Amino acid sequence: MNPTRRTVLLAGATAALLPAQPAAAATKAPSTKTATSKAATSKAAAALQPYASYWYPDSLPAGTPGTGITWRSLKTWSAADDTDLAFNAASVPLAARFTPTPVNATARSGQARVQSLVSFGPTAGNPSQGAATADYYAFGHWAYVDELVFWGGSSGEGLILAPNAPIVDAAHRHGVPVLGNIFLPPVAYGGQLQWTRDLVQQDAAGRYPLAARLVAVAEAYGFDGWFVNAETGGGNSALGAAMLGFLRELKSLAAARGQRVTWYDSMTVNGAVSWQGALNSRNQAFFETADDMFVDFRWTSATLASSGQQAQQLGRSRYELWAGVDVEANGWNTSESWDAIVPSDRAHVTSIGLYRPEWTRNHLPATRTPKDFHAADDRFWTGRSLDPSRPDGTDTWRAPAVSVADRSTVTSVPFASVFNTGHGLRWYEEGTVTSDVPWNHLGLQDRLPSRRWVVRTEGRRPAVGFDFADAWRGGSSVLVDGELDAPTVLDVYATRLPVGADTVVELTHRTDAGAVDVELAVATGDSASYTYLPVDSGDGWRTSTVRLSGLTGPVHALGVRLTATGGPVTWRLGGVAVRDVVDTPVPPTGFRVTAASGGDLRLAWDPAPGDVRHHTLHRLLPDGTRRFLGGTCQKAYFLGGLQPEQGERAARFELRSVGELYTSSAPATLTHTW
Repeated sequence: MNPTRRTVLLAGATAALLPAQPAAAATKAPSTKTATSKAATSKAAAALQPYASYWYPDSLPAGTPGTGITWRSLKTWSAADDTDLAFNAASVPLAARFTPTPVNATARSGQARVQSLVSFGPTAGNPSQGAATADYYAFGHWAYVDELVFWGGSSGEGLILAPNAPIVDAAHRHGVPVLGNIFLPPVAYGGQLQWTRDLVQQDAAGRYPLAARLVAVAEAYGFDGWFVNAETGGGNSALGAAMLGFLRELKSLAAARGQRVTWYDSMTVNGAVSWQGALNSRNQAFFETADDMFVDFRWTSATLASSGQQAQQLGRSRYELWAGVDVEANGWNTSESWDAIVPSDRAHVTSIGLYRPEWTRNHLPATRTPKDFHAADDRFWTGRSLDPSRPDGTDTWRAPAVSVADRSTVTSVPFASVFNTGHGLRWYEEGTVTSDVPWNHLGLQDRLPSRRWVVRTEGRRPAVGFDFADAWRGGSSVLVDGELDAPTVLDVYATRLPVGADTVVELTHRTDAGAVDVELAVATGDSASYTYLPVDSGDGWRTSTVRLSGLTGPVHALGVRLTATGGPVTWRLGGVAVRDVVDTPVPPTGFRVTAASGGDLRLAWDPAPGDVRHHTLHRLLPDGTRRFLGGTCQKAYFLGGLQPEQGERAARFELRSVGELYTSSAPATLTHTW
């Protein structure tokens, strides 16, 4: 490993996270536990937009915060006083996952796992519930990830970050736990040792009050624990002992609430910051206390091998060590000693810790589109072949799909997907545009296909990917485009779905060019082969219903077989559903405005009982049409910048519950007078 890599990493990462205008120095720190810039104070009463939360442990920096930044103390936080909690609390529980038979001979289950450290947005000013842009890191390769860290924090904004709800909801839907981030930065980047002391302070009874506060935050916000990264130098053995005591209490309290704690290889037991690139006597106590540890980037083949052995000697799994791989600058062009982590000829050595894989979006030009991003993300996670069943052995980038078996959460009926990736250029409902405003909201993301994209054909492979030019619902669909000079099977979902006498599969699809026969591909029980069932075709979007009567055993895989009957084919898959009956949710109740300022509104409601996928909000226009305004899994929503339409005196809104099968309730209605 390059010995200067750590310096380069810190310079790039911390500079990106620092505010554009650093806080001015002052001789006296603010006396309160919350500080807001003067520029922002005049707008505070009207600024209803909620943002993802961030804090300092206790004491605040000297001076005043930059524009748009609010300094807060975690020590004084309480759920009862958190006015943005309803917008930031995740609602989707962590789903159970299973591991299908790996799709290639090199991917393994039960060995290396993948941790992903992602900066989804700035520390300050990160909207709670998406925004009116499609340019977003709408990650969807959850099948290969075991833990997501909501990376971020800076000395000028805040050090403790809670992930915003849409990210947690999307991750949980795919069975991936999400950790908030505690970042105590190096002194060179504004770190203050006092903040470390604040974090590990004890009360008169010897307890660590901020450990309890961190667990309370994670429980209230609905995420799964904390990533602890203590990199502020200057400590001593007393501080090291205090940090270890704090970590023990944090882990104990977290475990009691089903949460987890990951330690970063930075501070050592003597209180000094010294990145080891290994598990050894200087950080062993922290590893033994935490659930797992991120091993700093300066590891070598020898130190990873010894670290794995030491973990096993301690009675722990070697795969509880994440070997750091920095991809922030070069993505799939990163040169790495892959055989030191995930050798192909013997057992994996440790797990993989991917630092900043949002490179797949960030390296693209400013003119990037959602389709550009997903093409790059497929290349990163699947490999150069773009087909996990056929890894390219000459690819120097060892994509996660090459080494790690994919997982799935599709295990119960009803199940439905409209291949919503969580962002789009427009919003569609039954093939019709109901909003032409670009958007992102990761919480609206469907459970996405885990094996993107496995194609089986004796002919030329068509291009397959998410497309944003048209959709059945949401913002995207799956597009297959090519000659199709031989029958072509596209794997769509790995599943474990029960089959009953009334079970049917609904396929929503459209042929845009050429002519093609479509068949539903279903694999049941332990069979590795598909049964093909004919699907009706016709002009425009069409939903075809296929009964599974006669098939026995759980459905293990769903796909489609396409056979061209004329010309090059462009075919679009807009949705798939598996059901026994159709259930329609009841409307939410208590739909109300909780705060208003001009065209900015905060809305809230009481969710309907039963299974509700999310809620959709529309505006009823004077001409009788409906305009989509947004959707969320939460029980509150912010609308900004509304204006009267066509001389109307009041705005009329409709709120609906949306079920798993995308059935919508009758609307709850609300009128807001201008």
